[in-house]
This record gives sequence, C-alpha cells and structure tokens, in this order.
Amino acid sequence: MTTSNHCFSDAERRGLYRAIHERRDVRSQFLPDRIPHDVLARLLQAAHHAPSVGFMQPWDFIVIESREVRTSVLALFDQENDKAAERFTGDRKDLYQGLKLQGILESPLNLCITCDRNRGGPHVLGRNSMVDTDLFSTCLAVQNLWLAARAEGIGVGWVSILDPAQLSTVLNLPEGVYPLAYLCLGYVSEFLDQPELEAKGWRARLPLDELLHRDTWGQPFS
Repeated sequence: MTTSNHCFSDAERRGLYRAIHERRDVRSQFLPDRIPHDVLARLLQAAHHAPSVGFMQPWDFIVIESREVRTSVLALFDQENDKAAERFTGDRKDLYQGLKLQGILESPLNLCITCDRNRGGPHVLGRNSMVDTDLFSTCLAVQNLWLAARAEGIGVGWVSILDPAQLSTVLNLPEGVYPLAYLCLGYVSEFLDQPELEAKGWRARLPLDELLHRDTWGQPFS
C-alpha cells in the first residue's frame, strides 16, 4: 500500500470531506445574525487563495449590506424568475413557483464575486486556447468560499436567476468585469440533509458509476 507523507490527519480529512458533502445551496434557513468581521475575512481569504490559470486572479469581491442595493437586486430576480417560470407548464410549473430560490433580503450579507476579463493583460499564460479559463478560475474562488463557509457554520446561496447586464448596472461594474456569482451569506437554522431541489423532487443526484468513462467517452470504467 502506497502512503504519502503529505496527507492530512484522519480528523482533517474527515472535516474536508464533511464540508464537501454537507455544503448546501441555502435559500430558506437564514438567521439575521451578522457575520463577524474576522469570520468574513477568513472566508474572503479562502476565496482569494483559489488557484487560477496563469495566476491571473481575476476575481473581485463586492460585499453588499445595503438594503437599497439588495432590494434593487431582488427586483431583478423577480423579473427574471417570472420569465423562467413561463418555460414550464402544469405540475412542473407549480413546483417551480413553489420553490424558494433566493435569500437576498433574509440573509444578513450578499456578496458578488466578479471576474475581470482583462486582468493579466491580453496574453495570460495558459489561456491562449481556452479563453474562458478566467471564468473557470473565478468559479474555484466561489467553491473555496463555499466550503470554508460550511466549516464556519455559514450558509451560502447562489442566486443565478439574474440578468448579468442589469446586475452590472445596479452594482456599477466597469466594462469588462462580469458578475459571475451573486451569493447570499449568513448563519442558518439548519443545513438540510439533502440539497433542497433533490428533497423537493426537482431532480435526483445522478449515480457516479453512470458518469465514469475510461480513456475515451463511452468506454466502461470498471
């Protein structure tokens, strides 16, 4: 059996995997308690330590406490959510309209993680062939923050039902800066045993063994 001198302790590994498996997209369980400054600083540091292609670090973080700004963002959500509901019919539409898909005002803090698509200049190492690696890198910052938040007992909800151009206007983003993730953060009353969309019957988790391939697509892994 091969072992590594670089692996974490058993307790540290359990904590990491627990954060991964118990992370939830939170919409309905937010408490009004403020996030202490030192805790927020740890979350932002975790996000800032994400890997990025060419070490471009394309992210910025807009911490949003203003009720006025959040109310404006909620209006954008309501507009887009009404449009989204029209894509469904019958029972599926009823289920969609019954889902709680944001906690913009209920959470004590909103956070927009942006991607500066010009950071690093026109020639970023590793970005010549895959130009969207700046977006991929910013997603890693989101995941870092999300896992750190779970370890701190803080829930995170990603509000994706927003028009990026309109959100950019509300947040006064400069040209070339894309609002990749609009997040709601706060302590919660509980972390659900299952993702909420799974528990409400919207979708089930796919079996991993159906998603595995060996060497090329469609070749069985086992």
